[in-house]
Order: sequence, then structure tokens, then C-alpha cells
Amino acid sequence: MSDSRTVSWFSCGAASAVATKLALATGKDITIAYCGIQEEHPDNLRFLRDCEAWFGQEIILLGNEKYNGSIYEVFEKTRYLVGPSGARCTTELKKNVRKAFERPDDVQVFGYTAEEQNRVDRFIDANPQVEIWPILVENGLSKEDCLAILKKNDIELPEMYKLGYRNNNCIGCVKGGAGYWNKIKVDFPEVFERMAQTEELLGRTILRIQEKGVKRRITLRELTPEKGDYPSEQAIECGFLCELADDKIKDADDE
Repeated sequence: MSDSRTVSWFSCGAASAVATKLALATGKDITIAYCGIQEEHPDNLRFLRDCEAWFGQEIILLGNEKYNGSIYEVFEKTRYLVGPSGARCTTELKKNVRKAFERPDDVQVFGYTAEEQNRVDRFIDANPQVEIWPILVENGLSKEDCLAILKKNDIELPEMYKLGYRNNNCIGCVKGGAGYWNKIKVDFPEVFERMAQTEELLGRTILRIQEKGVKRRITLRELTPEKGDYPSEQAIECGFLCELADDKIKDADDE
């Protein structure tokens, strides 16, 4: 008998939560897994428990013991922050944990939204051995739709969304731009300071800005308040496709 699984990767983000719920609504047996990271907002645990109740199923908690699930341990042990190939913390704490958990014949659900078809294509090109189920793309659901679905189903959004962040990543993501880090400096000054110290410790920088057509790297210490433009509010809209998806979820819950 085949031991093939359908695995939904829950990330404590709105998109992965709705993708998981839609996958469950199909009636398939879904394994739900989460790669925990120390530097995520503590409210993520509350959101995870709320989603478990919504799903009617427990989420498997995974982590990278080598780095104690910490981005700073990754940075200090590998002496790498972020570069053209991406962020080392993502590789060690998410990608490698996923690869250790996955089986060759798994069907994997990720929270790629309708506006991220290019990310789906890149993932398939880079991981041809992985069978991916882009359920949000199939349903035409955007990130805004996912936020709205959670709100309509009385799932309180994670604190990072309520603070105006567009993604529920770690507090202080090395992939963020100048505007993002100016916002982090206001909302989480202790996180800003720790990352600035990490830059100094490693002799690395995370920011690259463009001035007068010229791109250059700056340290967090050099970041001034007028640099960047991160939105202060998170718009939540619910369109027609969102309504259709919500109906699928409700129909499944009523059965």
C-alpha cells in the first residue's frame, strides 16, 4: 500500500492557513507541518492554536536543532546573512527542515497566492522532483483574499499583520528593505539593535539602496528615517473569488 501523503506547509501566515483549510475542505487526508523559528512574534503560537481549532487537526511542529531554530545562530555559525542566493536562515531553518521531513511521493501544499504564479514557476524549476499543489492559485486567491477569509471566519490575525506588516515573517527579516527596517526600528527597537550588532559582528550588511540611479549597500546604523516607504496599514479586501473559496470552506464544515 502506498504511503503517499499530502503535506500542507503551515507558516503562521494568512495564505498558508487558508491553503491548508482549502486542502482539508477537499476531503483529502492532509498532514499539516510547521517549521518553527525563535524570532517569530510570540503571538504566532496563539494563531497556530486558533488555526488548529479551525482545521480540527493538530499541526506537526518541526525545527532545526543544530541552530536551535534561531536565525541569529544561523548567522553567527555560517557568517552569512543574505545575498543573491537568498537568506541562509531560510535555507537552514525552513528549506532543509522541509527536505528532511518530506517523502519522495508527497504532494506538497504551499501558500503561494494568485499574484505569485512566478514564484510557483521558479519553485517547480528549482525542485522538479517535488509535486506541488498550488491550491490558492487554482482558486485565484490573492494575499488580500486570504486575510479577508480569516477575518470572516473569526480567526484573529497574527499580531504582525495588525501592526501593518505585509508578511508574518520573523521580526526583523534580512530580506526586508529600507522602509521595512525603518518600521522595525520604531516597532521593535531591540530587534533593530540586535541586527545592527550582528552586521557589525560579521562585517556584513543587509540593505541595498538606490540613490540618484546608483545602488549601494548601507549598514543599519547608516539608515535614516526618510529612506524606504513601507505601508503603515494593511488593506483587507474580499473579492468574488474569495467568496467562492469561503463557500467551499463552509460547505465542507457543514458536512
